[in-house]
Amino acid sequence: MMKQIHVVEDDQDIRQIIEFLLEDEGYQVKLFPNVTSFHAAMAKTIPDLFLLDVMLPDGNGIELCKEIRTTQMIKDIPIIVMSANAQAGTIFRQCSADDFISKPFDINDILSKINKQIELH
Repeated sequence: MMKQIHVVEDDQDIRQIIEFLLEDEGYQVKLFPNVTSFHAAMAKTIPDLFLLDVMLPDGNGIELCKEIRTTQMIKDIPIIVMSANAQAGTIFRQCSADDFISKPFDINDILSKINKQIELH
């Protein structure tokens, strides 16, 4: 069965790049442009990994990460936080994310980090 990744990213170009990369790797990808659309879909499917942007139009990935970590059904699913903010590398630890991706990201780096987290869990 295909592993599923939920991506919360407000930049449409970045969403499309990530979708292409991950589908090419054999993952099923669900894309969300904001926190609201993510919440609307969460009751329907549970992914194998969350990929969260920090800066979102209606919230932020750090708060969303904290919310996931306190939700019983999904608290153990790996979370990777991504941001262009140089400080975000330290901020992501506040929500107990499993890894961090700096933007702009290296294609091999993002795939390596995602594959690693999927294999570990």
